[in-house]
Amino acid sequence: MKKFLPFLLLFSAPVYADMMHSISSSVKFESLSAATSADKIGSSYSISGNNVTTTDSNSAATIGGFGTATNGVPAISFPSSIVQSTAGEAFSFSTSYLEGDATSGSAPTVGTVSNFSDLTSTSAGSVGTAAVTLDNHTMALTPGTGTGIVLTGQFVVDLKIE
Repeated sequence: MKKFLPFLLLFSAPVYADMMHSISSSVKFESLSAATSADKIGSSYSISGNNVTTTDSNSAATIGGFGTATNGVPAISFPSSIVQSTAGEAFSFSTSYLEGDATSGSAPTVGTVSNFSDLTSTSAGSVGTAAVTLDNHTMALTPGTGTGIVLTGQFVVDLKIE
């Protein structure tokens, strides 16, 4: 029994520790601003062929292409005829054209659709009856009739024992 006495004294010794405790709450109420983002798509033209002869409207052996641009969109000329060069032999021909967006004479108006292929437009947020309350670590986030708003609430409890 005498052998275990020092061990019993170790287990019965008092333990000291530092303890810190904090509670914090926060709310954030954001109203989004009006914004418009537009990406103008450019024109593209592609033509390819094998064992064919092309002729444009002027009887010149050309394959067509872009001409003078008006409002950012180039004029396009396509071959007026495509003829197999050697009858009975294999041939291939393909062409594609994507007409780009015309350059606008004015800035886009929020909420209206402009002549761009890729357009995102949002109107300004309206708070309406949206509300936030924070009282004694109790919070309420009420979206109400608001539009274009972001409500964020956070409740944090920290307990640190050293």
